[in-house]
Amino acid sequence: MFSIKVGLASDHAGYALKEALKSELTQWGAQVMDCGCDSTQSCDYPDYAHPLATAVANREVDFGIAICSTGNGIAMTCNHHPGVRAALCWDTPLADLARRHNNANILALPANFISQDKAKEIVLTFLKTDFEGGRHERRILKIDC
Repeated sequence: MFSIKVGLASDHAGYALKEALKSELTQWGAQVMDCGCDSTQSCDYPDYAHPLATAVANREVDFGIAICSTGNGIAMTCNHHPGVRAALCWDTPLADLARRHNNANILALPANFISQDKAKEIVLTFLKTDFEGGRHERRILKIDC
């Protein structure tokens, strides 16, 4: 289904969802780069968000998926990297608009607020949706300062 490379990162709260998505992405044909974490033991999301955002910014992966309990902290960390546009999405319409209008290249998911099935739907929408360009392009160009 997909011939892309996707980077994954999570903290301990997002570990189970990251592992489930890693399996699903592999079944869909995507290559996966796992930036951690590796267990449910308490850890700090920036330790894993920075390597993921670097991989996205350097185009080592096509897209990233970042997961923590709310999705907020890991998204904020990723967004400190030039060229990264991480979007927190908890439903498919948000994922669709994040790609079409904002050309998001990292999907941030709130592990404590969505089911694994909902996360799979969101990821599928995010990966299948193209950037519209046009009037949105000039806005994207103003993000990095």
